[in-house]
Amino acid sequence: MFSKSKINEPGSKTPDTAAPSAQPTATAAPAASDYKSSTPKAKPPASVLSSDLHITGNLKTTGDIQVEGTVEGDIRAHLLTVGETATIKGEVSADDVVINGRIVGRVRGLKVRLTSTARVEGDIIHKTIAIESGAHFEGSVQRQDDPLNPGRGAPKGGQQPAAAAQPKAEAGSK
Repeated sequence: MFSKSKINEPGSKTPDTAAPSAQPTATAAPAASDYKSSTPKAKPPASVLSSDLHITGNLKTTGDIQVEGTVEGDIRAHLLTVGETATIKGEVSADDVVINGRIVGRVRGLKVRLTSTARVEGDIIHKTIAIESGAHFEGSVQRQDDPLNPGRGAPKGGQQPAAAAQPKAEAGSK
């Protein structure tokens, strides 16, 4: 431990002998801060799918995606940005969804934002939503505390959704 302080402090040894009680504290702090600074990794930039790219299939990442082209399939990401020239046909699920282009399918997100150039044809399940003036939207909007997990968003109190309760009522009336 003392040899490490000599490496970290190339100056004269006079301050070490003047304050020996401060030396262990000084050597422990840089070692701890060096360890903590190496632990968080820099966030990688978003993966960009350019406007001339057409993907058929599902995409899944823990990172960020910016779509400018066409995707036929489901997308799961941390942050999804749909560019003005983009078209997505499938279910979208992300912590943050920013829609500038077109989505045909369900949108699930903690934070969902439809800008003035957005065109969404499908249901939006969200925790928070913002829809700018000029956005086109056809579908339903449903707020859930946990929209990313479909099974956990059921109404509280053991109530069934109206669609699930309806077939039972029709079956009883026949």
